Order: sequence, then C-alpha cells, then structure tokens
Amino acid sequence: MKNREMYEEAESLINTLETEHKLSKEDLVKLLTLNDAGPVFEAADRVRERFVGNDVHLRGLIEFSSHCGRTCLYCGLRAPNKNIKRYRMESYEIAECALNASKYGLKTVVLQSGEDRTFRIDELCKIISEIKKMDLAVTLSIGEMSKNEYAELKKAGADRYLLRIETSNEVLYKKLHPRMSYKNRIRCLYDIKDLGFEVGTGSLIGLPGQTPEILADDLLFFKELDADMIGLGPFIPCINTPLEDKSGGSVDTVLRMLALARLLMPDINIPATTALGIKDSNGYQKGLLCGANVIMPNAGMCKYKKLYAIYPGKDDGTTSSDLEEQIKVIKAIVFNLGRSIGTDFGYRKKSRTI
Repeated sequence: MKNREMYEEAESLINTLETEHKLSKEDLVKLLTLNDAGPVFEAADRVRERFVGNDVHLRGLIEFSSHCGRTCLYCGLRAPNKNIKRYRMESYEIAECALNASKYGLKTVVLQSGEDRTFRIDELCKIISEIKKMDLAVTLSIGEMSKNEYAELKKAGADRYLLRIETSNEVLYKKLHPRMSYKNRIRCLYDIKDLGFEVGTGSLIGLPGQTPEILADDLLFFKELDADMIGLGPFIPCINTPLEDKSGGSVDTVLRMLALARLLMPDINIPATTALGIKDSNGYQKGLLCGANVIMPNAGMCKYKKLYAIYPGKDDGTTSSDLEEQIKVIKAIVFNLGRSIGTDFGYRKKSRTI
C-alpha cells in the first residue's frame, strides 16, 4: 500500500474511532503499529476534553502491605522473593494517611496491597468505614476474593475496585501467573461489577510474549467489560524476579494504548500511571496529552514507601510533607497544560451519546 493510501486509511480509522468509538481488532492493530501515532494522540485528547473535560483527578495511593501470596513472574512482591523487607501497616496508620490526603484536598484514596490475607475482611471494613467519615471516596486494589467478601467491602462503603487483568490472553496470563486461574480473575471482575463498584482494570505493556494483536484484544476486553477505569503502564523489569533480564515496555506503546482506550471508551477515567512517570521523566505530561485524566500521588508513610518494591525506581519517600511536594509538582504540570485539578470525587459520568 502506498504511503498516501496508508495515511488516508489511518485518517479514516481515527475518524471512525473519534465519532463512533468502536473499531475491529484488525483495525486497532493497524493503529497500534502506525509509523506516526501523533494523529491518534490528538484525537484522544479531543475526545478526552469533550467527554470528561479538563479536570485532572488526584487519587492518594496508600500501599498498606507488601505481603503477597502470589507468584506473578513480573512483580517484586511475589511470594518467593526473600530478598525484600516486608511490612504491614497498622489500621491507625492507614487512617492517618487518609486523613493527611484529605487535608491536602484529595477526594479519593486508593488502598493497595499485595494479596495479604492476614487482613481480615472485618478489619478492612472498619478501616473503610473510618475513611468514609473523612468525606473521601475509597478505591480498593487488594486482589481476588469471593463475591461475599467483595459484598462486605461494598457494604462498608468502598466505592471502586481495581483488579488489573494485565493481559486478556489466557495462554499468556497462565504463563505469567503460576497457580492462578484466568477464569477466576474474570469471575472476580464481573462479581465486582455486579455488586455496584466502579470497576478498574488494565494491562501491563511490554510483557514478554505480548503482541499488537494481544493488546488489541485487551482493548476490546475492556470495552466488553465496560470498565470504569483503565490503568495502562509499562512493564519495568524487577530484580529478583524471573523476568529481571527481559526488556521493558516502551512509552510509545503505552501512550498508543492509552489513546485508543480513550477513543474506544470516551467517558472513563484513565490515569497517567506512576510507572509511566518513572519510565519517562515527562510521562505524566505525555499521558495527559493522550487522553489521561487521573494522577495518583503516593499518600503513604515515608518509612514504608521504599519497601513496596513492585518494580525499581519508585519514590523512596521523604516525610509526610512529601505529599504536599508531589501535589505541587503535579499541579504545575496540570496547569502548564491548561488543565485544572478536579474538586469532586471523580466518579465516571456515563455519556448517553455512546
């Protein structure tokens, strides 16, 4: 196909996505592999502004336990890793971090951990109930559970649940997640949705064995699920894992996925992830220009931040005022792009036009 014909085809596909918000797997692959993705990024930014506006929502991340019973090949917190120091925050410490986030104007906290079953459901429910008294939305990212357990967390006041699929390809999923069930992961996502949570999921970009076709399937999976939030970050190889010597994911591919997710699902929340900011010093800016509308500063305690070693390069923390500094830096980025900081809870506002 001649260059002019390729350009015209790409232009037509982008226009279809921007106006109809749907595309075939084959055509998504074409956009994922374009020589120049600039027009895709520009279309995603227009759609972002039209459907979710210029607000960037800040969500305070509290990583409350680094204990995990899983063996995911890419993650530094995997159970077989005996070379890291584990920690588990006390309930009052989690509440203190949430209160601090509230004082700095954040409207959501994200409670994240490895799959640490030491925290009982009743204990988690008490923590959630305490945080809800602070006029905060609560997002949970604590792994796979039974539907009854999810229901208890929802009853306690949790608003959102983030459970990343990492890859929707069952064969690749099984290779990367020993002794885990792909079907159970899917079951969890649909249970969460059925219970009324806002559902978050996402993919790790650049995993060994991943292809443009698999990434296109991921996008279609997100749309079929009707996820409310999609997190897309680069794979960053971590020491003391089976994948430590593999190549990491590319920023360009992450941005393409982010932009296509925005075009396919125009009214959802999409973060410019921490991993994107680590991989590229301008990662937050680039993400926000490709459709992102959420950033998650770390609201945890300094003594624990560096111990949550899911991948190298994470902020090792300073003091509690570090959150203030993070917010200051983020605001400068946001304002420089002509955007604003969201002042509400940032729930998905589903559009009736798609």
